[in-house]
Amino acid sequence: MNLHRRAGTLSDGVDPVLLTVEAAGWSYAGLRVLRLGAAEARAVHTGEYEAFVLPLAGSCTVRVDGLEFVLNGRDSVFTRVTDFAYVPRDAEVELSTVDGVEVALPMARCGNRLAPRYGPAEQVPVEVRGAGPATRQVTSFGVPGIWDHADKLNACELITPDGNWSSYPPHKHDEASECEVVNEEIYYFRIAGRDGITTSGEGFGMHRTYTADGALEENVIVRDGDVFLVPRGYHGPCIAAPGYPMYYLNVLAGPAPERSMAFCDDPAHTWVRDSWAGQPTDPRCPVTDHEGRCR
Repeated sequence: MNLHRRAGTLSDGVDPVLLTVEAAGWSYAGLRVLRLGAAEARAVHTGEYEAFVLPLAGSCTVRVDGLEFVLNGRDSVFTRVTDFAYVPRDAEVELSTVDGVEVALPMARCGNRLAPRYGPAEQVPVEVRGAGPATRQVTSFGVPGIWDHADKLNACELITPDGNWSSYPPHKHDEASECEVVNEEIYYFRIAGRDGITTSGEGFGMHRTYTADGALEENVIVRDGDVFLVPRGYHGPCIAAPGYPMYYLNVLAGPAPERSMAFCDDPAHTWVRDSWAGQPTDPRCPVTDHEGRCR
């Protein structure tokens, strides 16, 4: 399985990313990223997938099952928290925009059809995790306990200030155990350029995924628009190069009867969590809030 999919390699010729479970080589998690120009509308059939509609840049209107949701988006993933919507499987969804939009559809193959629902930005928790150079922001818009209206789909956003580490300590969720459940996971990266706001191919970061037995060892440079698939093993850290803040959208789904994002740390590195108690958090976090930039 090719785990690192570079920007452009998952394009369908129109949109930046079309990643089905077949294209990923697994069973549950998927991702689409669509671009609509000014005054454009697009019909999307969800098929066997439930999905979130998550504006990355711009705003849009979602029409599904006779309902209409106006999503107040953002200039960039580095500027504010966005409204979003949940859309069910077997749905005809119309996306439209006035000024243009880039929108992500994190997806999960599922069996149950739920009703569409609107998620206002003001109700999305923004959390600062870690400390020191491992400080990062987690925006938990689609996780269990915060958003329970989904069958299989879990999703959240992370922003790592330039020079910091996130997804650390390394962790895994590839077996059913006391501390973890089985989830396939997608990382979708956006990297800011020199202004810290506008996404750009100029910058880069790094990502690591590995297994304890050494059978899997991936240490890759990631750039704006790249996708990394985690079918198994420990993953982390994600490192933002100095000068280039890193965003990633995490999409998780798996066979467990109830949604969960439970994981186990790599026991060799879990001690790092205890060290954070004596360190201040990076004052650049949170990077965004519900109104605009915090810094």
